[in-house]
Amino acid sequence: MNDQSTTYEPNATEQTPDASTTVAANQAAESTTAPTGSTPGAARTTTTGSTRTTSPTPHRTVAIIPARGGSKGIPLKNLQKVAGISLLARAINAAQASPSIDRVIVSTDHDGIAAEALRAGAEVAHRPAEITGDTATSESALIHTLSTLDEDFDITVFMQCTSPFIDSASIENAVRTVRDDDADVVFSAVEDHSFLWRLDDDTQAVAVGHEASFRPRRQDRAKHFNETGAFYVMRTSGLIEHEHRFFGRIGIEEVPPEHAREIDDMSDLTLVRAIASTQETAQVIDVDALVTDFDGVHTDDGAYVDEDGNEQVRVHRGDGMGVSRLVKSGVPMMILSKERNPVVTRRAEKLGVDVAQGIDNKASILDAWITANDLDPARVAYVGNDINDLEAFDVVGWPIAVADAHPRVLAAARVILDRPGGRGAVREVCDLIPIPAEAAEPLPNPTLTSLRSPTGHPSTLAGHQSGHLAGHQSAAMSGHASAFPDQQPSIPRHQPQFTNRAEVSRANRKQVS
Repeated sequence: MNDQSTTYEPNATEQTPDASTTVAANQAAESTTAPTGSTPGAARTTTTGSTRTTSPTPHRTVAIIPARGGSKGIPLKNLQKVAGISLLARAINAAQASPSIDRVIVSTDHDGIAAEALRAGAEVAHRPAEITGDTATSESALIHTLSTLDEDFDITVFMQCTSPFIDSASIENAVRTVRDDDADVVFSAVEDHSFLWRLDDDTQAVAVGHEASFRPRRQDRAKHFNETGAFYVMRTSGLIEHEHRFFGRIGIEEVPPEHAREIDDMSDLTLVRAIASTQETAQVIDVDALVTDFDGVHTDDGAYVDEDGNEQVRVHRGDGMGVSRLVKSGVPMMILSKERNPVVTRRAEKLGVDVAQGIDNKASILDAWITANDLDPARVAYVGNDINDLEAFDVVGWPIAVADAHPRVLAAARVILDRPGGRGAVREVCDLIPIPAEAAEPLPNPTLTSLRSPTGHPSTLAGHQSGHLAGHQSAAMSGHASAFPDQQPSIPRHQPQFTNRAEVSRANRKQVS
């Protein structure tokens, strides 16, 4: 299992919670409040004007996701992405999709995890130092978080984000079982027909739970279950009393094997990424902006070279129609290329999109462009095909791979397109992006402007562009100085070059959340 709380020692790591511990609550204050220390399910007093009425407290359920920053096997494992979504966000999404869960709270000691939790719509409980180490139990995090809340909950759902395929319907079933008083604890488990063995002191194999001399058929054996670690639903009062997740009447919520995957090491992460890339396909790519690589996305990654060394590439005419549809609607688009070649500039001009080429650090330029356009990174798509696109994948919420991408790119993608690069992949992704019913007027063609003067120093962007990008340069790009080094690159043709479309009204674009 992935957590270390199976040998919980009561009060071994528990300390009196610090009253200054903050929980970033996202809900508005409720007009009905329970007195401090009230018993879950007790009567609650409501004040309306001068009238006070008493009514039974409705069942309330909180989901708590412990997520430390100090994972050893995979650094910051909780922030690793599967199909383009962090493990933490996947757990939060599953909890939020359960109708019976009223609040979702992430218990963490790490600022990056806290930021990801808030971005995904959860609340955050910051752990005190005494329960952040390797020996701290999950129960200590649960009980600490409950002690910081401004209301009591009848039911606590403990979820682990290292289980990437949690089904919200299974959580809902487990919550209802506890709510209906059919059990005090329900946990997720998968049917298991394994014959278990252990080694004794003499390293001899000893059968566990069965007789070594008796081998009944699978259908004749008693059904066994393997705890998945994905979620545990508990009556809150019992959790606080026993300081452990198992107490009272214990039930099982059986889940299918495909939902029982758990990530402990890199091999597990690689496997679930491969599974997700083939099973989780998006019918709609709901984003506000699109960025693409050029070679291997707009082209088939090949080139025609004549005797003088001049290169020509083949593009797909249908891509232009797809891009035109987005550009007319005001969706920001950019081509971001490692190579610097006039053909990239000409293609970007024809499509009417921004272009940055000769870029070694794609993540920095992409982040700066997102900031300059006032976009939410979670609502930006990036289409790539090779391993130098992986750094850009980490910046956006929608990493997308063409069908013939490198295996590592396919594994990291949130969406894998049906078409290969240069064969309509750009058209495919454009068609999956919804746009408003009424498109904006056609945009003017972009004007080529280099971010460098001939001396190699950043140039001043002229006219209107100066207000849009150069105005952002100190704020948006100052943190990305590595993208524009003061010295000339060793190969001059690889100098970064940036073209930005003239700013236009984007009234039809979706509001960034």
